[in-house]
Amino acid sequence: MATRLKLYTPAPEERLPAAEPDVRVPLGDLLPLVAMAQRMNFIWLKDFLDDEVSVSHDLYEVMQAFRSSRPTSA
Repeated sequence: MATRLKLYTPAPEERLPAAEPDVRVPLGDLLPLVAMAQRMNFIWLKDFLDDEVSVSHDLYEVMQAFRSSRPTSA
């Protein structure tokens, strides 16, 4: 008889609130690590895909403009 793994999923009211960020990391240190983890399909990265990241207003505006622009052909 095969053993089955049963996962417990707490009800929404049982879930703990998300922890407030307590570590500040330069974007230049973070991006290469995240890019490598994504490129190599590290499963742990998927655990954090729903986490929110705080960015400055000017970076947010640049990201929005980049998202809405279309790449030009070289």
